[in-house]
Amino acid sequence: MTRHTYDMGVVGNCAYLAHIDTSARVRWLCLPRFDSPSVFGHLLDPQRGGELGVSCAETFARTQQYVLNTNVLQTTIQTPDGAFRVTDCAPRFEQHGRIYRPLMLIRKLERLSGAPCIGIVCRPRGEYGEVAASVFQQSNHVRYDVGDHTLHLTTNVPVSYVVDERCFVLSETAYVILTWGVRLEARLAPTAEEFIDRTIEYWQSWIQGCAIGRFYQRDVIRSALALKLHQYEDTGAIIAAATAGLPEAPATGRTWDYRYCWLRDAHFCLNALGRLGQFEEMRRFAKFIENIARATGGRRYPPVVGIDGALELPERTVAMTGYDGQGPVRVGNAAYEQVQNDIYGQVIYALLQLYIDERFPSVPTETSRSLIATLLRIMDKTLDEPDASLWEFRGIQTRHCYTALCHWVGAKSAVKIARALGDDPMRREAVRLTARAERLIEACYDGQRGAYMQQPGSPFHDASTLQLITLNYIDPMSERAARHLAAIERELMDRGGLLHRYTHRDDFGIPATAFLVCSFWHVEALATMGRIEDALKELDVLRGYSNHLGLFSEDVDPSTGSQWGNFPQAYSHVGLINAVLRISSKVEYPEFY
Repeated sequence: MTRHTYDMGVVGNCAYLAHIDTSARVRWLCLPRFDSPSVFGHLLDPQRGGELGVSCAETFARTQQYVLNTNVLQTTIQTPDGAFRVTDCAPRFEQHGRIYRPLMLIRKLERLSGAPCIGIVCRPRGEYGEVAASVFQQSNHVRYDVGDHTLHLTTNVPVSYVVDERCFVLSETAYVILTWGVRLEARLAPTAEEFIDRTIEYWQSWIQGCAIGRFYQRDVIRSALALKLHQYEDTGAIIAAATAGLPEAPATGRTWDYRYCWLRDAHFCLNALGRLGQFEEMRRFAKFIENIARATGGRRYPPVVGIDGALELPERTVAMTGYDGQGPVRVGNAAYEQVQNDIYGQVIYALLQLYIDERFPSVPTETSRSLIATLLRIMDKTLDEPDASLWEFRGIQTRHCYTALCHWVGAKSAVKIARALGDDPMRREAVRLTARAERLIEACYDGQRGAYMQQPGSPFHDASTLQLITLNYIDPMSERAARHLAAIERELMDRGGLLHRYTHRDDFGIPATAFLVCSFWHVEALATMGRIEDALKELDVLRGYSNHLGLFSEDVDPSTGSQWGNFPQAYSHVGLINAVLRISSKVEYPEFY
């Protein structure tokens, strides 16, 4: 069977993110924020979604790559008449002591050979394809009114060619700058060139500031760059993915909107960035959490929140045909209504470094002290409560081993934080919660199977319990760890080194694809247990599931190696980073570099 991959790259500047395919078509772009209705939604509805593209009568070859160590994307297209290159840039650089990240997409079209004949296609639509744009031709730009919003396309291509989508010979470098709300007033070509150069410089400088060794360096760099794009810098929120509605597998109905901040996912992202020496994201997220805590007034948190801190994300279906005709297309996410009690421990663990690392201020604010105390109180109330778990079962609630593990990790982290704060009552409470969490975890152990099960008394295995090993709840070098891992491999491992999250029926049936981060967790567990050769072999296999740019999806079909689910998935890139860093911490052999 043919392997399906997402033939797209992404560009962004931590304010918006665009998906661009190998024909230089912008297939998905939401403005003015990650979670806004799509302006270009070709990805989910080729007829009515809208697109920004470059048309050619015929192409011989198409290639795509990033400018080295950046999020600036270049697409090269060969036509019968000649070749040209499209450079896409979402400007991001330091200016006047702050980061400049305008709602602007710059496209530079360069002739490489011959006399290629091309056209500019710009068809924005609003409200997920429901609202067509009114088009107004101006002297050197085109204004598109889309409902209550306005887009401007400024170019040195004859404006009538753009409005009529007429082909022209690309004899000199052309620029297309798309802006939201306001039009470009500065000189076109110099501004485009300056912004591209400064953005390249910014990303390359950011990568130089990361603690990335030579071990699988290129992979970690691309994952770090992809991960960075998923933080909404205005508030500090981190989204799971910038897409909505991409199916986890064909004809399953598993089509979710991931353009929001899962508190659990944010913990994994911040852990990975922290291990790379990038802490600004952690500080921003800490402030975001403080505002979530204030908004909830000490009550339980929703497991997923809006990037502006909204506590409700009503889910609805929109009238788009779906990716490859696979619907429904949902926007919003009803998971906000669920009980997912693992998040409280995850948040404490995510913030731990801010309290115990000497590189950060030694005296946290009273707001931060109150935040940890409040989280411990919520954990105390919810420790024995059934929940939907990290897999967000929509019709199943029970006491999950993974949730108990997160309580344990959060409580252990709170012990360290209490010591740093000199807060004895907090430390005693955290110690007590640690012991309670241990009892819940042990209730999930099945002596006959030699494994920790998904829940007490359950016959089902769960890939999330691999973290019992990587978080050192189980001694990684113990017989118990070896038996637990062997059981997970026996029950959940599929072809191609892919690990299913579970194999039993859930609300939508039995999952057909493998959740990719689970396989990276397996690599981490192997490395933690000292099985370095096995970890390296599996890591090399998993790297092959990325697309042509090194970007990973959420899910992979074990039977074909195809990419499915939202893309790129922050979780998957976190998995690669943590797996590589876990292995590299165990080996220092030159042949592995």
